[in-house]
Amino acid sequence: MLLDFLKKNESDHLYLVGDIVDGWRLKRWWYWPQSHNDVVQKFLRKARKGTNVVYIPGNHDEAARQYCQLTFGEVRVEEEAIHTTPDGRKLLVIHGDQFDGIVRYARWLAILGDWAYASALRLNSWFNWGRRQLGLPYWSLSAFLKHKVKNAVQFIANYERAVANEARRRGVDGVVCGHIHHAEIRTIDGILYCNDGDWVESCTALVEDFDGRLRIVRWAEESARRPAMLPARLSPARLAAE
Repeated sequence: MLLDFLKKNESDHLYLVGDIVDGWRLKRWWYWPQSHNDVVQKFLRKARKGTNVVYIPGNHDEAARQYCQLTFGEVRVEEEAIHTTPDGRKLLVIHGDQFDGIVRYARWLAILGDWAYASALRLNSWFNWGRRQLGLPYWSLSAFLKHKVKNAVQFIANYERAVANEARRRGVDGVVCGHIHHAEIRTIDGILYCNDGDWVESCTALVEDFDGRLRIVRWAEESARRPAMLPARLSPARLAAE
């Protein structure tokens, strides 16, 4: 779905907000099909054709952080970025793992959680395979289960407030992040909080049009509504994806 999204949409700016490559899982076993190459090549092709592509590594691809401030194939690698909207608002663009206490101070627990999360994603894949056999559209079982767990919901709320507080401390108008795989746009005490979600559960991206309006695109739903022969073109000015 990510490749389909990239093929059908063009933008002036494209922010890759971390965890593009899951280095944690690649350490356990190597899995790199042609579809992964296709996505990487699509990023590089967009950069060659003039799109400003900025790659901000996350905790799962943290090895790439040693290359921050370097450029590879016209793709800039940065620790963070400041994006200015058409109406002059400044948004801090980060992955956001630095505001996750488990990732920072209990790495073993983060790895254990990652194992459990990977198991939920495998279950999600089988679940959606069954839905496809029945002619039903994609629906994220793993996201549904996660958002029904009280502790997970509280963690998300605490995380969003911590990220918004950092944006306020930096003197910017808002923040764009990823990390927790929960797409949302909301205002927290006067700070615009935007999370672009992910492409392993919810298949979402954050897009900005040429007037500066921001919205979450849920590509599985967009694809389900799209007529078979009519490609969807959002014509956004900026995209953010994880």
